[in-house]
Amino acid sequence: MVWTQSHAKLHTLLRSRAPLPQDSRILMAVSGGQDSLCMARLLIDIKPHWNWELGLIHCDHQWRKDSTENAAHVLKLAAEWDVPAWCATADFAPHNEAEARNWRYKAFADCARKQKYGYIVCGHTMSDRAETILYNLVRGTGLDGIGTFPWQRPIDQLLPPVYLVRPLLSFSRTETGKFCQQHHLAVWEDSTNQSLQFRRNRIRNELLPYLHEHFNPQVEKVLAQTLEITAADVEFLEIQASSIYKDVVLQEGCTGRTITDTTAIETTSGHRQPADSWHIHQKQLSAKPLAMQRRVIKQVLRRALTQAPSFQHVEKVVSLLQAPNGKQCDPLPEGLIAQVCKPLLLIYKIKQ
Repeated sequence: MVWTQSHAKLHTLLRSRAPLPQDSRILMAVSGGQDSLCMARLLIDIKPHWNWELGLIHCDHQWRKDSTENAAHVLKLAAEWDVPAWCATADFAPHNEAEARNWRYKAFADCARKQKYGYIVCGHTMSDRAETILYNLVRGTGLDGIGTFPWQRPIDQLLPPVYLVRPLLSFSRTETGKFCQQHHLAVWEDSTNQSLQFRRNRIRNELLPYLHEHFNPQVEKVLAQTLEITAADVEFLEIQASSIYKDVVLQEGCTGRTITDTTAIETTSGHRQPADSWHIHQKQLSAKPLAMQRRVIKQVLRRALTQAPSFQHVEKVVSLLQAPNGKQCDPLPEGLIAQVCKPLLLIYKIKQ
């Protein structure tokens, strides 16, 4: 193994950020594309310096004619590298990118827990970060949408946590391609990466090259830096909002705090409050900056809904912070109701 600039770059990054500690058991998600092959080869090469135990997982989505051959190719590479490997095969063809990603991440988590790996690594790069920012911006997003794509996060809500780590976020797609060429890695070309029916591919193949040529040749790096800055800002704001949440929000059934005798509260429609309700100090929250009002309400709606709340959902509830007694917003998803019962703003579901 020849120690290259890429090896030194990743080794130094891991020492500074430490997302993959010494002696860890790490499951590498390998599609066969250049980014994941570059990641796998780098981790295998620097493994002796970290005393890792490495495994490999490949996901066959069943939406390409060559997916079976693709899987066989990756498993052959794993055998050549002397790395234990597993292949997860979808029992249905995902209809879109989001559905495929959800299935894939569940497969990663299931395999990691079954085989006792504490970390799952993906080959996402600086280029992927840039694409994600642009994708979220054109869909409509706030700071949270720009500040996504962290270096590390829990892959699910179970305990003990299994972490999804992206060690190549300081690498560009150009760098991973060059590495694969230099090390003669057999990259499996995914034909779907060229299909413009996927919006992300349009960003990758049309929008980013245009921005690179006409606006800034370092556009990927600049966007990735923007994400890093925004992610830190979002983390701080969420911490502040969580602190305010504790002061102004009481979920019925919680102990240790009393705002009023909530057991006797009834809505104007005559329904008694069910247990799954949130009682918010209307006046106290309305005195906070608008950014904090929105974040606290968003935190409430995340707990109340099975789907992610939209900007419109949050704004409907925020508007009630200055509303008169009895005011109720338009219906929210899943039968959720928000209503002013001074001094409280109530968010609840009617039990049938």
